Amino acid sequence: MKVNLLEFDLDGLAAFCEQLGEKRFRATQLFRWLHQRGADDFDHMSDLAKSLREKLKGCAHVQALPVISEHQSSDGTVKWLFDVGAGNAVEAVFIPEDDRGTLCISSQAGCAVGCRFCSTGHQGFSRNLTTGEIVAQLWFAEHMLRKRLGTTDRVISNVVMMGMGEPLQNYAALVPALRVMLDDHAYGLSRRRVTVSTSGVVPMMDRLAQDCPVALAVSLHAPNDSLRDDLVPLNRKYPVQELMDACNRYLEHAPRDFITFEYCMLDGVNDLPEHAMQLVDLVKQHAHTGVWCKFNLIPFNPFPASGLHRSAAARVTAFAGILMNAGIVTTVRKTRGDDIDAACGQLAGEVQDRTRVVERMAKRRTINIQLADAGAQTYKET
Repeated sequence: MKVNLLEFDLDGLAAFCEQLGEKRFRATQLFRWLHQRGADDFDHMSDLAKSLREKLKGCAHVQALPVISEHQSSDGTVKWLFDVGAGNAVEAVFIPEDDRGTLCISSQAGCAVGCRFCSTGHQGFSRNLTTGEIVAQLWFAEHMLRKRLGTTDRVISNVVMMGMGEPLQNYAALVPALRVMLDDHAYGLSRRRVTVSTSGVVPMMDRLAQDCPVALAVSLHAPNDSLRDDLVPLNRKYPVQELMDACNRYLEHAPRDFITFEYCMLDGVNDLPEHAMQLVDLVKQHAHTGVWCKFNLIPFNPFPASGLHRSAAARVTAFAGILMNAGIVTTVRKTRGDDIDAACGQLAGEVQDRTRVVERMAKRRTINIQLADAGAQTYKET
């Protein structure tokens, strides 16, 4: 069975070439052909020895992900749906701006975290992507966009692991993929321009700080445990204070001197002034342990199964004002690609609902209604 060379970071490719009787510099040459030039035909790799090219033809290939569909938004955002087999698909989104080109990449087919406000989570979890499947999204987008724009210059300057899935629950595949993104012989991205987003997998945050520290975004979405337990179920395992402590530990190794906290604005749920004031207390509770951070307030992108609504613009502005008056850098994310379902929380693809999440949530709602009815009846009797 042939090996997909997109599965390897440079060290992995060097080990593979060593098995073929080749020296490390050959792996570096091959790595450049793969990632800097986007080559997938060994015959085109002119500075490789013919003997090596013949060896590679017999045991390796460059396997991209089949593209199911491409959609382009009126604002220039592009979304691709990639086939990852067995009826599963993942999405990647390219967001062009004047000073950067950002690619949002998926790490899993579906997601097991099950955040209430995320349509991807409502699809359930199918499987982890391999390193090659993560890298293939960047490989395809970078070189396709170059051809489309008629340039040899780098198009993608930023990568955010904010697509489908929880990256830190696919750690073994994630780290080699990050190393490919950062390698000067591949895409040469700055650690400050590669961001991993997590809902708060604390042990893996600590490991990432040691193994491959890049920019970190934490999906916070609530200022206290009771609310976050409901919105982000992972909080029941790693509660807010434990998460804040992990953020401080990460900052000791991070390429940036702050953590980004993502906060999805949900009407009447987490967007009240008291929630903003609780956030201020949370990140500034002690001068010597306060978390250096910035907040990114995200407009909620509604979907029918959520039962949630987007906060009004005036409420978002007031919420941001409380944070900024406390000296916390705060931005309101500009919605991009929502006309092609490419905005935050909308990536769902063709993932099967293998966790029966819809059924489980329906049961939970029924139980809550029954409990509420029982409470009301008790109140009437007393």
